[in-house]
Amino acid sequence: MSTSSTPSSSRSASPEFTSTMQIFVKNVSGSTIPMTVPSDLSIQNLKTLLSVRTHLPESDLRLVYAGKHLSPSSTLEENHIARDSTLHLALPLRGGMPPKKIRCTYKDCREGAQRIIGDCGFCNGHYCGKHRLLEDHKCDGLEDCKKESHDRNAAQLNAERTHVIKGI
Repeated sequence: MSTSSTPSSSRSASPEFTSTMQIFVKNVSGSTIPMTVPSDLSIQNLKTLLSVRTHLPESDLRLVYAGKHLSPSSTLEENHIARDSTLHLALPLRGGMPPKKIRCTYKDCREGAQRIIGDCGFCNGHYCGKHRLLEDHKCDGLEDCKKESHDRNAAQLNAERTHVIKGI
């Protein structure tokens, strides 16, 4: 009766059984991708699977869990990602450079341009707080602005003019 094998000896001979778990990946547009993956899956392999599912280049995929970016060399277990956890796809990095600050368009001024109120509608320039007025940056459209304002005021005065009715 020594020919029968025990269940524990057959388990040790087979490859180690890894448990699977379901996770959810939420993309930038807000849709959720459910995935069933092994619990010891590496982040790099997860990015490869996501690349196939989303048709996005693998280099553009950045995974975030609990507010921190996940390293491609780590695994789900190392990041303490449990069953039914939600990972987020972040926007791809833009080369590490911060967005370029818009500078004042006036001659030698190096100040930052003010948003909205620093934009001139007549010369399409962007100006700081000191140069945002037409007179301050010597706008080419200053005369046009004055004429337009004069015409608008004249039209308003003509509309409000009192008319005398004769014969009453």
